[in-house]
Amino acid sequence: MPTLVLIRHGQSAWNLENRFTGWWDVPLTPKGVAEATAAGELLRTCGYDFDRVFTSVQSRAIKTANLMLEAMNRLWLPMIKDWRLNERHYGGLTGLNKAETAAAHGDAQVMIWRRSFDVPPPPLAPGSPFELAGDRRYAGVAVPATESLKDTIARVLPYWDAAIAPALRAGDRVVVAAHGNSLRALVKHLSWISDDDIANLEIPTGQPIVYELADDLTALNRFYLNEV
Repeated sequence: MPTLVLIRHGQSAWNLENRFTGWWDVPLTPKGVAEATAAGELLRTCGYDFDRVFTSVQSRAIKTANLMLEAMNRLWLPMIKDWRLNERHYGGLTGLNKAETAAAHGDAQVMIWRRSFDVPPPPLAPGSPFELAGDRRYAGVAVPATESLKDTIARVLPYWDAAIAPALRAGDRVVVAAHGNSLRALVKHLSWISDDDIANLEIPTGQPIVYELADDLTALNRFYLNEV
């Protein structure tokens, strides 16, 4: 049975400050560091091991993966970083406080931007301090100005098909350390969650999600490891 574990990065500085983060790079908080370490300790205690690690090119996910692997004594495992596992781009909402944004635009509108399947936030304005076109890690990448969950799925699933699924079929035990929305994209695909129902799926920070998969990668079971 192929082994797949998904983990959202530990709490970040902007999670703590209740700000829209998206593609902007922010560090883990001390709590986020502790969450990532605890996740690795839990995986080790429960007998999980891996052959390959996939993550985004964002520091909070990379740091989470490294802390988790360090707790498992597995820092030497190969790690593949790819921008297609990045968080959803929040466009013009990047950096804004969520509560203040709701006060300005209304709770209903902010909920549409945050949780609707195919309605993106307003695009990032030209000249924004959160512009990433000059960031080296995105050389050759058409950095989006904003993304809906549908847009995020459109980049995550081809990467799943091209890189992650083949590793699982080859017998690798795989862990993916990524972000709330890139992981929602994977969970939606693997668990056949509808466009409407995915709006209600919240993935907490630092808690391993275990998938039990058939040989054809059909999901047989999904659970948080701390619930076992």
